[in-house]
Amino acid sequence: MRKLITLIILTIFFFSAFAQTDKEDIKKTINTLFDGMRKGDSTMLRSAFHKDMVLQSVTNKKDGTTVLITEKGDDFVKQVGTPHKDVYDERITWGDMKIDGALASVWTPYKFYLGSQFSHCGVNFFQLMKTSQGWKIIYIVDTRRKDNCPE
Repeated sequence: MRKLITLIILTIFFFSAFAQTDKEDIKKTINTLFDGMRKGDSTMLRSAFHKDMVLQSVTNKKDGTTVLITEKGDDFVKQVGTPHKDVYDERITWGDMKIDGALASVWTPYKFYLGSQFSHCGVNFFQLMKTSQGWKIIYIVDTRRKDNCPE
């Protein structure tokens, strides 16, 4: 009986440590994306993305209609991964994170600054896949607005 209880306790600790490592690795991948944006470093940005990454935004047009905008990953990397005058500073708050094997989803409210000037806010929703090279972002969808920003 004592051996069974020890085995159960060790199994719980093993899986908890494994899940914690994945969470930290996922955060590292997402932070690499934002560090690459701040530095204007396309190589750093690409290292966070899967080659088939999809990027979308849900936004409101001036007439009040909601639209879905799809951007090519390569276009995004060119835009934000090229050195630029002002720092692209996206400040996130870690929200809900779920992991199931090689798939993870992460919710991160954010505020975006162009240099020191507030630009917009919203929420990012990331999907990541665990590959032989580590966790890679496979999908991002975000919202964008100027008011009612998440804290």
